[in-house]
Amino acid sequence: MSRTHAWLSRRETSQGPRTRMGSCKRVSYWTVEEVYDWVSAQYPSKQAAFLQAIDNHAISGRALLRMSEPQLERMGVGPEQQQEILQDILLLKVQEELENLNDIFVECFSS
Repeated sequence: MSRTHAWLSRRETSQGPRTRMGSCKRVSYWTVEEVYDWVSAQYPSKQAAFLQAIDNHAISGRALLRMSEPQLERMGVGPEQQQEILQDILLLKVQEELENLNDIFVECFSS
């Protein structure tokens, strides 16, 4: 099981990052602090440059989901780490899309 898959599983059971109201937040609504926390948890010892870039450039959840290889390179993230990060971001994108599809399903079939 990948780190992101494990993290997503924990997020599903623990409801993950929460708003002040206590409800689970989608990745696209994550604050810079929540993105920073996710990256810190995913890559505890090897992403100082990426963490600094998140802070310097105020990378929110929406921006994280749009992250690309050239952007990571400009942030000082090495090629191996770029692929690892992009794979993890892809899983977050899939989760976001599944949540969107679920919303559509509920909206269409709830009445």
